[in-house]
Amino acid sequence: MFEDLGLSGWTPLQAAVVLGLALGCAFGALAQRSRFCLRRAIAGEDAATRRGALAVWLVALSVATLGVQGAAAMEWIDLGETRFVVEDVALTSIILGGLVFGAGMVLSRGCASRLTVLAASGNMRAAACVVVFAIAAHATMKGVLNVIPQAFAGGDTALAPTLDAALGVSPWLIAGALAIVAALLAVRSGAKVSSLIMGAAIGALIPLGWVGTGLVLADEFDPIAFESLAFTRPAAEALFWTIAGTAIPAGFGVGFMGGVLLGAHLAARVNGEVQFASFDTPGQTARYMTGALFMGVGGVMAGGCTVGAGLGGVPTLGLSALVALGAIVLGAAATNGALGVLGRSTGMAGVPAE
Repeated sequence: MFEDLGLSGWTPLQAAVVLGLALGCAFGALAQRSRFCLRRAIAGEDAATRRGALAVWLVALSVATLGVQGAAAMEWIDLGETRFVVEDVALTSIILGGLVFGAGMVLSRGCASRLTVLAASGNMRAAACVVVFAIAAHATMKGVLNVIPQAFAGGDTALAPTLDAALGVSPWLIAGALAIVAALLAVRSGAKVSSLIMGAAIGALIPLGWVGTGLVLADEFDPIAFESLAFTRPAAEALFWTIAGTAIPAGFGVGFMGGVLLGAHLAARVNGEVQFASFDTPGQTARYMTGALFMGVGGVMAGGCTVGAGLGGVPTLGLSALVALGAIVLGAAATNGALGVLGRSTGMAGVPAE
């Protein structure tokens, strides 16, 4: 379809950078205003905060699922070509990676997406975590830390490729049930209507990413990656492109990361929320850096983060994405509970999301 756009002089990859930049700007601005983060739904400062954050996140997920399944029903995209719809699943790697990522986002007080948004508003703690996260992810994919996922390679488990196939039901039944649950929780959560609307808008970006890269920019002679919003691989790609931009071209992920930083910064500046913050103690620094390292390694092993595997992958109904998201939630909840038991005297007590 790309050749029909009339973008003379552009390649599909260059157009993908612009698409990523646009979607990233929208995500960054919306996430900055709504404080969008799954970590807040698990370890927020109080029950009301957790309910509100969960409602916003589920609204985003339900809109994303309806949109992705709708695009698939219209035959605009083939979900079987995504990395989440597979029959042979590296189950051990995904579960372990999800648990590690979940622990990491509790230690660093935010998932990768939230930390990227915070970095754009002047939070140097978050900025340092994003850099370490990107380095760890790249090292796990292609560098010295690749020995970790390789240790669990070859342990594939045969599963039904999607949840609807496993249950023998229509994907619309699952999408509809999720939408009903999200709507009921939204009504009972006490979350601001504006936050719920922004959550829905964030969810709508997911099918736009899939359709944009899988249909609009599709070119059989110059193919690009079929992908949507994510942070683990894009952060690694952005890091590599930053230090070797003359040797490798930018892609959708690089554009997306740049867009998130730009959109979040503009939103924070317009609302007077640009404020520099740094580490307070060496112990706090160690905690954040450990969390970022865990997220980088865990995100690669799990096949994505709360956005990549969760918000972007679960709408495909791929079981690998569902397993990854479940493990991330379990790892975060277990770590938050463990830190609460340890107590503040250890310097590792549980603290709310940033």
